[in-house]
Amino acid sequence: MTLPEAVTHEPRTVPLGRRVEVRLVVVLARLLAGRPPRRIRAVLRRVSHGARPARYGEARAARDAVVAVSLTCAAPEGCLARSLATAMLCRLHGRWPTWCVGARMLPPFAAHAWVEAEGVPVGEGVPPDYFRAFFTVP
Repeated sequence: MTLPEAVTHEPRTVPLGRRVEVRLVVVLARLLAGRPPRRIRAVLRRVSHGARPARYGEARAARDAVVAVSLTCAAPEGCLARSLATAMLCRLHGRWPTWCVGARMLPPFAAHAWVEAEGVPVGEGVPPDYFRAFFTVP
């Protein structure tokens, strides 16, 4: 049995200039998401080089903007594109959150991608130890 699920999509809550930059990083994130994990990690390592660590508020603002503008990233299945877009949006402003790929610690198994700032998963609504990271790009 499937349950209906509502996904919020409110692009007009994001100012026009920011909306354009968010759409750009979402397109790049979706292209990158189709690559093998090794390639994604290599690209992100290069992109993150020289950036200062993102604070939680900065990473949360980036994630909120990505979710507001992109239906793909707002959907539960859009975690990879959402995490990539959030990280790249932070990078446009000289910051970098920790990008993570892993799985839930509790059954049933579910792979997931997310970003962390200050040691906390950003916008996930779960405790810090809910996911186990298989690899990260700090």
